Amino acid sequence: MLRWTVILPLFLAACAIAGYAYALQQHIPTATTLAVLPAFLLEAAFFYALAVDRARARIEKMRPAAAALALTIAAMAPYVVATAGLGTFRWRSLVWIAALAAAASFWYVVLPHKPAVDIFFLIFVAVVWLSRILHRSYMPIPHPRVPMDALAQLMWFRTGIFAMVCVRRASGIGFGFWPAKREWKIGALYYVVFLGPAALVAWWIGFAKFRMPPLGWERAAIVVATFFGVLWVLALGEEFFFRGLLQQWMTAWLGEWAGLLAASILFGSVHLWFRQFPNWRIAAIAVLLGIACGLAFRQARSIRASMVTHALVVTTWRVFFS
Repeated sequence: MLRWTVILPLFLAACAIAGYAYALQQHIPTATTLAVLPAFLLEAAFFYALAVDRARARIEKMRPAAAALALTIAAMAPYVVATAGLGTFRWRSLVWIAALAAAASFWYVVLPHKPAVDIFFLIFVAVVWLSRILHRSYMPIPHPRVPMDALAQLMWFRTGIFAMVCVRRASGIGFGFWPAKREWKIGALYYVVFLGPAALVAWWIGFAKFRMPPLGWERAAIVVATFFGVLWVLALGEEFFFRGLLQQWMTAWLGEWAGLLAASILFGSVHLWFRQFPNWRIAAIAVLLGIACGLAFRQARSIRASMVTHALVVTTWRVFFS
């Protein structure tokens, strides 16, 4: 715990430097940066706590209702900090955030730990995210380049994961931020396995056109930052819910291969809302990605391996195709 306590200030300092560098690159006014950066650092600290076993263990030792209340308050805090600095605070938005966070946090305090309850929890998490209710709560956006939607995404993923791990006590997930050597290898292997079928399907449906990005150390740094950003946010959240939870449950109900395929199809289906509806091209590619990540999770018995596959694929897409 002492080691993680020492690392936390260094982690937040790195986040602050990265945030300020991003603001300079995107020409965001300094006053706006100083107003919203504390909220992002607070969210980063909460997200960082997910990586600390002892921090999660302390929450698990709390009474379920007390833990759920703590998660609800923590969900509101970044919004309050951001909007207080910007002067855009709205009680209605805070009530929405509090109500949604409380519903997720108290879900397993009020309801029994049964399969139907678990499925409806995942549906609830997905509906809130796809409906963009939380995104609208963080508006108005102070600057077009300030990623307030990322702040909402981090909060929602973090609240849902804490609720599942610390209140529901879900197991068999292999949760963590840093993959072991074996998990890196498995994740990279299924990334390579994904490339061939994905390239054929992408060509067939006209998914995207290849483009060669400019070379240089700055571009390389952006690629590395993109990979770890995807690994620790997007891949962590989606793999937790779709592989760590949904695939486990589906394989228990339907059998190993049918469950893997069903979870992959559902994973692809939620991408129908990506940028426009129905975005069936990206949904088709997402089904293939779901299968590759599902195979990685099946072999490693850990979402850390499927996170690697997921992050490599998304980084490749953003660098060479988007």
